[in-house]
Amino acid sequence: FSLSWLVMVVDLIDDNLDWRFQSKNYQYALALVFAIEEINKNPHLLPNMTLGFGLYNVMHSPMTVMENPFIWLAGLEKHVPNYTCRKQSKSVAVISESSTAVQMGTLLELYKIPQLTLGPFEPLLSDSGQFPSLYQMTPKDTSLTHGMVSLMLHFSWTWVGLAISDLPKGIQFMSDLKAEMQKNGICVDFVELIPATLESLSSLQNSAHIQIIKSSANVEILFCVTESLIGASFQSWEQLMTWKVWVTTSQWDFASSEKPFLLYSFHGTLIFSNHHSEISGFKNFLQTANPSKYPEDSYFSKLWSLAFNCSVTGASCKTLQNCPLNASLESLPPHYFDMSMSDGSYNIYNAVYAVAHSVHEMLLQELEMQPVNKCDAFFQLHPFLKNLQFTNPAGDLVNLNHKRNLEAEYDILNFWNFPYGYGRKVKVGWFSPYVSHGQQLSLSENLIEWATGITETPRSVCSVSCSPGFRKTPLEGKPACCFDCTLCPENEISNQTDMDQCVNCPDLQYANTERDQCFHKKVTFLSFEDPLGMTLVCTALCFSVLTVVFLGVFVKHRDTPIVKANNRCLSYILLIALIFCFLCSLLFIGHPNTTTCVLQQTTFGVVFTLAVSTVLAKTITVLLAFKVTVPGRRMRQWLLSGVPNSIIPICSLIQLALCGIWLGTSPPFIDTDAHSEHGHIILVCNKGSVTAFYCVLGYLGSLALASFTVAFLARNLPDKFNEAKFLTFSMLVFCSVWVTFLPVYQSTKGKVMVAVEVFSILCSSAGLLGCIFVPKCYIILFRPEKNALKGLRDRIVSKETDVLKCSS
Repeated sequence: FSLSWLVMVVDLIDDNLDWRFQSKNYQYALALVFAIEEINKNPHLLPNMTLGFGLYNVMHSPMTVMENPFIWLAGLEKHVPNYTCRKQSKSVAVISESSTAVQMGTLLELYKIPQLTLGPFEPLLSDSGQFPSLYQMTPKDTSLTHGMVSLMLHFSWTWVGLAISDLPKGIQFMSDLKAEMQKNGICVDFVELIPATLESLSSLQNSAHIQIIKSSANVEILFCVTESLIGASFQSWEQLMTWKVWVTTSQWDFASSEKPFLLYSFHGTLIFSNHHSEISGFKNFLQTANPSKYPEDSYFSKLWSLAFNCSVTGASCKTLQNCPLNASLESLPPHYFDMSMSDGSYNIYNAVYAVAHSVHEMLLQELEMQPVNKCDAFFQLHPFLKNLQFTNPAGDLVNLNHKRNLEAEYDILNFWNFPYGYGRKVKVGWFSPYVSHGQQLSLSENLIEWATGITETPRSVCSVSCSPGFRKTPLEGKPACCFDCTLCPENEISNQTDMDQCVNCPDLQYANTERDQCFHKKVTFLSFEDPLGMTLVCTALCFSVLTVVFLGVFVKHRDTPIVKANNRCLSYILLIALIFCFLCSLLFIGHPNTTTCVLQQTTFGVVFTLAVSTVLAKTITVLLAFKVTVPGRRMRQWLLSGVPNSIIPICSLIQLALCGIWLGTSPPFIDTDAHSEHGHIILVCNKGSVTAFYCVLGYLGSLALASFTVAFLARNLPDKFNEAKFLTFSMLVFCSVWVTFLPVYQSTKGKVMVAVEVFSILCSSAGLLGCIFVPKCYIILFRPEKNALKGLRDRIVSKETDVLKCSS
């Protein structure tokens, strides 16, 4: 027997709109005819049976959307609910768009009529409780947002605008897209919701146009469902926007626009289209299709007359005259009629085969069991449709079970508008959710034609990327994609673009001046080869030699009055102590080791204590000598018994005890300083116990202060060879050096800290040497006449001089 079913296609020819705006919809009808003819020729599918169809035009208007479904059900010119005159009808299924399925689905569900939708996929229609008789031919589009975000990440587009229809599907898409974008660091500049009603559109289209033009985003995502008015909104815009890159889906076919400026504006658009294999023979079918081949189709005749300026005659308006001899659909520009099978046509093709396979299975079951009750043909087809899975002639798997419906794969098409006004779509890539992450998107960038005037891959960012060495600083009140670039702090780097935080270099590495790499630090110390170290070494050796010379001069002229005055033994001890003071500075220079670290501070403390205590003994000797006026007094006994000389071992032993405690509790050790000098690790001697170090230094300072005080008291005592003034000045220099040393030492680090300590050692030692011994050596070597006793002195002075000589 013959089978037929109703096909409802949106606005095949609308009296208010030019046919070209609806040309893609007429391809649906031709795809339906092609599939039926292909099945009728197939001896293995429904053999000895012929498929038929009924074609109805359905408007989107709420007043007319149900008119033709009622006419079909009633079999009358006027719709009569719940009544039919078509008792011999063998229609078994309805094919419709998803946009009208919701309204018609409720009506058709009353009769359990199978309804197959050609797309787009609508989650609401997947509710088997509300629409148990409805089957969606389009795979799930849940991967569309992931595909679009992958495209944006591929081109590093992080700043985009959204123009989306305000229907529930559009709102859901926007929510899913924004969540996916946020997860991948992409920001939205603006969102424009395009209304689905003409009343709302008139008030919003102007503002939306201005918003898109003013947007700093160079990439705009357009998403619409079939019944939204995005297309109508864009049709009303007369201003070109050739600098924008548009990303959209195949649901809005702007390529069929009658306005060349719109084609010009959308040149370079990237389109996500459901992937499907090429249907063999479909293009040849379109090449040979014409109204004479299908004389019953008044829609085809009307399309042909408008396309080729034919004259229409006859009462039925189906007779065409004065048409070009070579007229064919292939000769029409692609934006008038596309010869490539659209997504909707492919789904219609699969829907026809789905019904055919289901009827075929139902008839096979009839042969094995009992005949099918034709009155229940609608109902009995459902068990076969619900679990139907087959491979279509193109080799693609078709599955009508919504629970096992797979996610869609997408072809990425690039719209070209050249020659001018001759729009075409070229496949430039694909996206598949079924391959491994990172390989889901594939693009042939050399095939992509960008928007007019753009010669290289466009950029769409709120802020220019922060190059390595900088980090992003968020702008208050702005999205995360809007930021300033701040140079990484010292010793921190960022080795990638757009890093949120800089990373500290390891302790043994340092950041270069560009702050984009860490280099290993060079190990360094105050070496003998270092200019500063060499200068200090030469200075120490020179002063040491000079001190040895002074000691030789004193030994050679040991019997002269100026040497014998103030106890020449103490002078020898002081000179020897100064030699060691100069030489101990060499312990601070060179590669540190455990031995030198221990000897540095202890040697310094002991030899300087020896020198200062010697100065203290000399000043006390001078003071006691001039205070002795009566023979037999206790002070005289102290002076004659050499009590002042015992100050040296006592003071030195106290310092040795302090150093022993220091070494026993927390001795100095080798340490590294990785922060004082950029790019270097400085080897230094850590003092161990800072408290012990300052105790040693404090004890030394107290001795110096005592020496200065005693010398100051004896500065005005009479005698030609009295050195109290020189001792006072030497201790003043000594104390000044070490008082200055403390703040400077605390404010320096690394090699400079070591150099400051060495410099203080040399300066204080040189102060003692210069203030005490230089004047005496000058007299000995250059003014010998002053180094002798002339004439007689008074008795008191003679006694005092004899006492000094005896004590020596």
